[in-house]
Amino acid sequence: MPFDPFDWIDAEARRRADAGLVRTLRPRPAASGLLDLASNDYLGLTRHPDVTAAAAGAARRWGAGATGSRLVTGSTALHAELEEALAEFCGFEAALVLSSGYAANLAALTALTGHGSLIVSDAGNHASIVDGCRLSRAATAVVAHADPEAVRKALRSHEGRALAVTDSVFSVDGDAAPLPGLADACRTEGAALLVDDAHGLGVLGEGGRGALDAAGLAGGEGIVTTLTLSKSLGSQGGAVLGPARVIEHLVNAARTFIFDTGLAPAAAGAALESLRLLRREPERAGRARTVATALYERLTAAGLTAVRPDAAVVSVRAPSADAAVRWAAECRAAGILVGCFRPPSVPDGVSRLRLTARADLTEEQIATAVSVLRRTAPVS
Repeated sequence: MPFDPFDWIDAEARRRADAGLVRTLRPRPAASGLLDLASNDYLGLTRHPDVTAAAAGAARRWGAGATGSRLVTGSTALHAELEEALAEFCGFEAALVLSSGYAANLAALTALTGHGSLIVSDAGNHASIVDGCRLSRAATAVVAHADPEAVRKALRSHEGRALAVTDSVFSVDGDAAPLPGLADACRTEGAALLVDDAHGLGVLGEGGRGALDAAGLAGGEGIVTTLTLSKSLGSQGGAVLGPARVIEHLVNAARTFIFDTGLAPAAAGAALESLRLLRREPERAGRARTVATALYERLTAAGLTAVRPDAAVVSVRAPSADAAVRWAAECRAAGILVGCFRPPSVPDGVSRLRLTARADLTEEQIATAVSVLRRTAPVS
């Protein structure tokens, strides 16, 4: 028989199909006509004319790409300006911009830990945190979701360098981490706290300054945060914020910063303009939360099982993975685009639709979305 080194892929494909877990790419047109409740464009800025104009202007001035790693030719004055603006807006001493939020989490986790240290990670953390823990060579203790005492207990069992890591807002159910309790546990046990604020920036805190601002912890001793520029800021890229000496260490030790091409100037320019716009229109943050609450209240009133949102993510439970896929497809056919989360993307194994509230949604659009979700809901 001919040698086929990839014949195992066929068995994996059959297994996925049998479990209802096949994922498919669906390239979208520039204007689909669907009501978007699936993207992470929480503030409705990705198509804002000021933001797109800033992206185009940056590309014309600086070029289509960064041309190299940040330590060679990939750093521009625009990157430095964005880093200064992010740090000032979020209340931290310094910031470092990377090519994605995923790369930012890998950078922070691998450069701030290492062999002989301990990472305590929430069971509901994002895949980028999970991968960062694996790559760090540190011992990792995965603890119960949103449980500061479990974090404290794990930290107390270790002597030496330690770090606790959590999402600020968990992407599956939209619930917020108990940041004050986690910060207290880390403080008393002498550990650092790393918070991924991907879903908090632009939605929580004063004028959208993030979950750490909302908790009164921004710029606190021993606290580092990571951000993505691809959600509320409508662009692309990521950043690590913290004490200046931490950022300087990352410049010298974080492999996803040192060996990766810098963020494209267009993305940096768009993110910087989004920050300026959010300063001018701070009410966008509150509006996103208001829309999320409205979606939750109307969906539950219609008899659906949803999780009360702490930010702008609204999670609606489905009876099975297959049912979630069919439900999302029927919503799409009715003109509503929703997210569909199934194992292994959900740590509890419960499939659900995920709706993202946008600050620019109208009351009519909210009512339409709820009506479609109620009408197409699968029978349990």
